[in-house]
Amino acid sequence: MIGDKLSISTAPFLKDDDSTPKIMFLVVYTLMPVVAVSFYFFGLAAILVTITSVFSCMFTEWVFNTSGDRSRSLKDGSGLITGLLLALTLPPGFPLWMVFLGGVVAIGMGKVIWGGLGQNVFNPALLGRAFLQAAFPTAITTWSPPDGRFFGLRGTNLAMPMMQGKNIDGATGATPLAKMKFEQVGTDTMDLLLGNTGGSLGETCGILLILAGIFLLVRKIINWRIPLSIVLTVSIFSGIFWMIDPARYPSPVFMILSGGMLLGTVYMATDLVTSPLTPKGCWVFGIGIGLLIVLIRNWGGLPEGVMYAILLMNAATPLINKYTKIRTYGHEKAK
Repeated sequence: MIGDKLSISTAPFLKDDDSTPKIMFLVVYTLMPVVAVSFYFFGLAAILVTITSVFSCMFTEWVFNTSGDRSRSLKDGSGLITGLLLALTLPPGFPLWMVFLGGVVAIGMGKVIWGGLGQNVFNPALLGRAFLQAAFPTAITTWSPPDGRFFGLRGTNLAMPMMQGKNIDGATGATPLAKMKFEQVGTDTMDLLLGNTGGSLGETCGILLILAGIFLLVRKIINWRIPLSIVLTVSIFSGIFWMIDPARYPSPVFMILSGGMLLGTVYMATDLVTSPLTPKGCWVFGIGIGLLIVLIRNWGGLPEGVMYAILLMNAATPLINKYTKIRTYGHEKAK
């Protein structure tokens, strides 16, 4: 009652101060140190890849938003996050025209085609990366090691569209995962923590990714069950094989700190839209991702498996939600 008048409203009656833009930009802020470290290790090439990816995603978002205020979808921060995450999954020497194409696919096929924000089944950044992996497998698996050159371009950054381009620096190197899988050569744990290794832009400085994950957990932006279940599953499952044959299989510490494991666990697997809604479903989701990561890394044709593991479990999320649905109070469990 307000004075002598009856106030009638609809649910929800409990409201949170966190809005979609606020959550999105909070996640963006936690990504800034990771992006800055990639700039430090890979210089101008990393800056160009990141700018191109962000511009491509936001431009595609603007083009497809034909109803109402075109800038509204840009202000919620979802396109910005997709662009940053896509850039962090790419090598520093990746051609910029391919980066742009990946951003178009990420937003167009990963988000808009499903109905926009909150409707997509797959993580848009990973879908864009999966497209690039399938379309340009050589370019996306050509790595440039950190070498202290800030202003130098790498690989084929400025290659013309549909042209092979000239390798500018001529220096390439294997990632820690590739060395382990194909040469059985490990990488120092401290290098993995600090990021002084070859790989994608987001495969740098594991310490920052761990701190970012802890911050997001404390702020309750991400569900703690998902990263915990992934880390535990990878640790236990990989640890079994490591104890059986340590010369052939990597240790659990290496599995967690190498490749896109931390980036995918903290930012992609915990996506509020593409992950399960129920507590039990989050455990199933995370365990499934962890098992797939170990299986693909150990026996798959590629050294990395985080992207495919998350996308496959994204596809299973509707089914997980269905079979882990919480029983409504006062109702019997459906037979």
